[in-house]
Amino acid sequence: MTAISPSTVAAVAVPRHVAIIMDGNGRWAKRRLLPRALGHRQGAEAVRRIVQACVDLGVQYLTLYAFSSENWKRPTDEVEDLMGLLRHYLRNEVAELNRNNVRLRIIGERRGLAPDVVALVNESEGLTRNNTGLTLVLALNYGAQAEIAAAVRAIAAKVQAGVMPLEAINEQAVADHLLTVGIPDPDLIIRTSGEQRLSNFLLWQAAYAELVFVDCLWPDFDKAQLVEAIETFGRRERRFGGRG
Repeated sequence: MTAISPSTVAAVAVPRHVAIIMDGNGRWAKRRLLPRALGHRQGAEAVRRIVQACVDLGVQYLTLYAFSSENWKRPTDEVEDLMGLLRHYLRNEVAELNRNNVRLRIIGERRGLAPDVVALVNESEGLTRNNTGLTLVLALNYGAQAEIAAAVRAIAAKVQAGVMPLEAINEQAVADHLLTVGIPDPDLIIRTSGEQRLSNFLLWQAAYAELVFVDCLWPDFDKAQLVEAIETFGRRERRFGGRG
């Protein structure tokens, strides 16, 4: 972990990996008597702010819950607007990410996404693959239960084929078959909007993450709110099941 600049926040350790459940776009719009689509667009602006804030603070990994596998249940027009925003982000923001040495990585089920979205995802990952600064992970069409089930199937197939002994199945073996292989588990998970649940997000990886729930709606979340959450994280004693 690295220290946040004293000019930004009191001496607090910065978590290596911050994950955020971005919640509250619809409520933000409703409170202002605006269409939900405008709430999502303001949420996209918050993404830009928080990515830059993480670069400034020295966070090494930032995972954002962009679109869950359950979000397909939403009205068709809302899903189309969210996908439109994703297309806009990948077309217009990735060049800036690349200039800032940010690596983009997408986790989730790509089957079911529109072909042009998959092409943009692949192109964006390829463009930024060699960057060495912040790794920005977008969880897109992602569900943790499906991720774990897929890992179990992959392991079972290897055991059945005789290439993995049953005794080799342990926690690390499961982790090595998850979509997040090569990414450290999150130290801090933040959820905005006051809701207090993980909603099928990084269930395996969150085993020892510190959870911080904030009342702020996602479109209003900014660097100051992020720093406050990191300060809360810094006051926690992380024992990982042991004694302090």
